[in-house]
Amino acid sequence: MQLKKHIPNAITCCNLLSGAAALVLTLRYDEPQWAAWCVVLAAVFDFFDGLVARALGVSSPIGKDLDSLADVISFGLAPSVLVWSALEAVAPGNPYSYGVFILAPFAALRLAKFNNDTRQTTSFRGLPVPSNALFWLGMSPAVAGMATLLGVELTIALYLLLSLALSSLMVSELPMFSFKLKPAPLRSLWPQLTLIVVSLAAILALGWLGCSVAIACYLLLSLFASREG
Repeated sequence: MQLKKHIPNAITCCNLLSGAAALVLTLRYDEPQWAAWCVVLAAVFDFFDGLVARALGVSSPIGKDLDSLADVISFGLAPSVLVWSALEAVAPGNPYSYGVFILAPFAALRLAKFNNDTRQTTSFRGLPVPSNALFWLGMSPAVAGMATLLGVELTIALYLLLSLALSSLMVSELPMFSFKLKPAPLRSLWPQLTLIVVSLAAILALGWLGCSVAIACYLLLSLFASREG
């Protein structure tokens, strides 16, 4: 029993370590691709820590807080650094690039709200922070192409606007569906099933950019599902 209660927290710590590895790979070794995979790995650990805690019946307030602390690093700070590094590569020393770090404090604020909001047990209010991170995994590699197409100044402006938009969505009251499913008719799960199909198709067709398409689809499906409800 003593060992069992530590298993979910150990998985959460693997989430945190994956986020830390993403930071090191970006800042020290200039390996954004491997850093992106570390964020994906963090998202996998984030999915399973809660799942394992519920399966073992060992959920705790400490585990919930630890999960949020890990998520700030893996899905708030790590994607901010990835985007900043990509912008820095096309516009060295541009002070406006630092504006993307607004994602980190808004991720922390979103997680603090989540921990104190009893409405978010089977669904979400606002964009979950792992979804924020996945969106930027697609947009970060696109910086160089955007700079060629739009110019450096417009690219930085676009990414700052996107940072503001995603930050606002994280702390918004927009109802977002989750994969914490309850027994229900299959037809009621159409948003989740549609998202899985679209995400797989987008990632297979577009690579990392497919992650951004998937999160955009998630936002639209959540909007439609909330209106339907």
